[in-house]
Amino acid sequence: MKKKQYWFLGLGVALVAAVLYLSLGSSGSDNATVASTTDVRFEDLVANYEYEQEPYYSDALAKWQEQGYKDASSSVQIEAASPLNESDEQLIHAGSYGGKSNVLVWNTAKAGWVEYSFETTESALYEIHASYLPLKEEGRKAAIQWDVTIDGKRPFREASAIALYRTWEDARPILTNSDGDQIRPRSTDVSEWSDKPFVDAGGAYAEPLKWYIPSGKHTIRLQGHEPVAIERLSLAPATAIPTYKEVADQQSSVPAADGAVITLQAEDFDYKNDPAIKLFSDKNDRSVPRYAGRILYNTVGGLRWLEQNQEITWSFEVPKTGLYKIGFRALQNTIAQKTSFRTVRIDGQVPFKEFEAYGFRYGASWEGTVLQDANEQPYLVKLEQGKHTLSLAVTLAPVKSTLIDLERLNAHLDAIDWDLRTVTGSNSKKTLDRNRSWDMAQDFPGLTDKMKLAADAMTVLSKRLVAANGSKDSISQGLDTSAKDLRSLLSKPEEIPYNVDEISSMREKFGTFIETLMKQSLQLDEVYIIPGATQPPKMTAGLFSTVWGSIQNFGYSFDTRDSLRDMDQNKLNVWVQRGRDYVDQLQQLADETFTPETGIEVKVNLLPNPALRPMSNAAGVQPDVALGLMQDLPVNYAIRGSLVDLSKLEGFDKLYPQFSPGSWLPLYYNGGYYGVPETQSFQVLYYRKDIFKRLGLEVPQTWDEVYDLLPTLQQNFMNFYINPKEFATYFYQNGVDFYEPGGLKSALDTPAAYKAFKQWTDLFNTYAIDREVSSFYQHFRNGTMPVGISDYNMYVQLAAAAPELNGRWGIALLPGVKQTDGTIARWAGGGQRTGVIFERSDKQEEAWKFLQWWLSTDTQEQYGSDLEAMNGVAFRWNTSNVEAFRSLPWKQEDAEVILGQWKWYKDIPNVPGGYFLDRELGNAWTRSVVGTTNYMSSLEQAARDINRELLRKQQEFGFADNLGKPLKKLDIPVVDRPWEGVDGSE
Repeated sequence: MKKKQYWFLGLGVALVAAVLYLSLGSSGSDNATVASTTDVRFEDLVANYEYEQEPYYSDALAKWQEQGYKDASSSVQIEAASPLNESDEQLIHAGSYGGKSNVLVWNTAKAGWVEYSFETTESALYEIHASYLPLKEEGRKAAIQWDVTIDGKRPFREASAIALYRTWEDARPILTNSDGDQIRPRSTDVSEWSDKPFVDAGGAYAEPLKWYIPSGKHTIRLQGHEPVAIERLSLAPATAIPTYKEVADQQSSVPAADGAVITLQAEDFDYKNDPAIKLFSDKNDRSVPRYAGRILYNTVGGLRWLEQNQEITWSFEVPKTGLYKIGFRALQNTIAQKTSFRTVRIDGQVPFKEFEAYGFRYGASWEGTVLQDANEQPYLVKLEQGKHTLSLAVTLAPVKSTLIDLERLNAHLDAIDWDLRTVTGSNSKKTLDRNRSWDMAQDFPGLTDKMKLAADAMTVLSKRLVAANGSKDSISQGLDTSAKDLRSLLSKPEEIPYNVDEISSMREKFGTFIETLMKQSLQLDEVYIIPGATQPPKMTAGLFSTVWGSIQNFGYSFDTRDSLRDMDQNKLNVWVQRGRDYVDQLQQLADETFTPETGIEVKVNLLPNPALRPMSNAAGVQPDVALGLMQDLPVNYAIRGSLVDLSKLEGFDKLYPQFSPGSWLPLYYNGGYYGVPETQSFQVLYYRKDIFKRLGLEVPQTWDEVYDLLPTLQQNFMNFYINPKEFATYFYQNGVDFYEPGGLKSALDTPAAYKAFKQWTDLFNTYAIDREVSSFYQHFRNGTMPVGISDYNMYVQLAAAAPELNGRWGIALLPGVKQTDGTIARWAGGGQRTGVIFERSDKQEEAWKFLQWWLSTDTQEQYGSDLEAMNGVAFRWNTSNVEAFRSLPWKQEDAEVILGQWKWYKDIPNVPGGYFLDRELGNAWTRSVVGTTNYMSSLEQAARDINRELLRKQQEFGFADNLGKPLKKLDIPVVDRPWEGVDGSE
């Protein structure tokens, strides 16, 4: 009996536990009370979203509709040639263009604006249309993008980036090089006059934007920097798009067409709206035409068709009027289980709402897709006999609301993280006092409620993503996991302060989710127009074809054409010390443009290690050109007679002024220039806008202002980041050059040099700057170092890998030293990669043509655009060509800062024995900062050691005799004023 009683008692306990578990929600061992997730108001998160200035369009539109505003019933025309005001009447003026007279010609690539007055008779929602034609200036590839304000204000934040697109056509037929590889065709701007509605440049909404405009008189301002001709602006009623059911009812009497399937090769499209959309060579055995061991462009899209609003258009002709189905042979496998969305247009119009954002589901390999509804019934489209167009455009519409609320959630988590760190007085759980007991209600009032709200928001967002995506993916699962983790923390609230780093990791993870959601990749092989009564064609390969294709591809893989030893003497051989992606892109671009223009064939090889260059020279294997070399190598090679003096070549005098004088300093030796600057890094000040706002701080302009900033930061357990190895800034800003004018001795034994060295070491000795930081990027991201000086790599890291900080960080000019005339000297180097021509080359003339082509604005802009379109912002090309830099997709505010700092670019000259400069100044810093040596004594010792090594090398290379008497000078050029050429004034 006792056993039975225990058994019943155990069963009762289990039942009670189960009831309690179900009452608390199915979150594992979580004992925290979980609020209902059906009534989460994401607006409650906005209170912590301090940097949000204007509402999102979706919020603004919802508010207008709640207030009862309807779509307009009439139109308003604004003639573009009659503006109320313009920023520059010389560059923005009425004229003729593209076969039309009396239009506004916006003939400037610099930022400008134009303003119009108009009057409406009803308070309503309008679409705004523009009749426009982009000016076809050489090198202009970007879409027209405007910041639009009505009566001086943006009604929603998307108004700051309104896009109107160009029309591009790929050259046909596709050419083939001497290796049998197809050359990716060049894109040509074939834009014509068109009338298009204003759309969001971010592709967040499937329909044109609507603007609420009250009745009465108003002004509209367009601000941008892309050359364009405008005929008129129109305020027009929105065009209602019916549902498929409504369309099906209307065409119920239309018969299903019969006959053969119309098959289009996707790569043979007619138009695209972005030159970044490219063809791809695919090795799948079913892809048409079949890959046969040589590059064959048989598909389109993939990683080059994932950015918002990118659109491809095909034309076709149907033999009879009737109902048709639309199908694709598609590959959508970039991100596991994630759906990519496309807006489908027939003859330029979305036929029904279901085509506003059609989802292409994830598939591990190529699949056949017929556009269909949730019940797998194909959508039928009525097509009249004759010619038609079909377009697919990238859209984010189904996930835009999730993206907005993820940003709000991240800001909410950031506020929680800030509150925890402020009260605990620690930046890490490793340094937190674990002997202290925390009372969350008393020490952090309201914080647990915020955390509960965040957990509920995560659950809602996960469900919303599953609904949009059609299934669970890594993002929805990640949100569920984070919600569970947060509720687990809430089950033991007194432990929350010890787990503050978990909040930071969630923010970083959600930032990655945002970036992932914005990627909408899709690759196409074939497009099918299928008569409604006809079965779709077979779109995948059979088992035998798959096996045989794999065997063929394995055989093709042994055909390598990338050996440094087996160079083709009939081609210009170029070695590049960069990654494989860079090398392949350069080969494609040279095949596309350089070879057709000059008739010079180019073979680009990967140089994995610069040490191979001298070794290959000793083995008799010599390239004609090398690119991507560190800036100290050209002079090292030139000293030994290995390189061509480029200053003696025709056209160098025109090339030289295109680059900053400070960038030429490391390439100068003994009266000549032995390399060209390819890419440049830059030193700028990075700062967290949100933290500066919370602390009431201003961006420092001088070092004195930095010193004033430090106490506030350090009182809040933060600090300023400075790389202790970067020393050029302090010397150059204090008017110190590293070598005497003759180049034979260092210039570090002067009062100004001692002052600069003291400033450098005092930052660590007196002002408590951290001597060693494992990762400024990570500290900046989590807010423990909200300001610091870093380079280009930091910029692309933040842009590519910290999307949760979008809008919350910025860059500024370096702090400098105020001069007697009131100006601030902001000198700094940065490092650069260079290109050279080898003296032993028998193709020096062809090599010089190649270098000139490579450094040209058009080539640099095209290369940078292609590289980033293919690989993302992490591959942002930091070209040394200023004009090309302006054309790359930098944020306008950031570009202005970088160009402003570019004026002060000045790198360290290279002289025989100059490698001792960096070594001995580093030793001097260590003696004075890590050790206790007086700064003057330490720098004196460094200057003596540097001069000793300089003399030894000068004797070796014939600049001084055995007694140390100078035989000739190096005559280093002097750069003592900022470069005005960055503004195009030189």
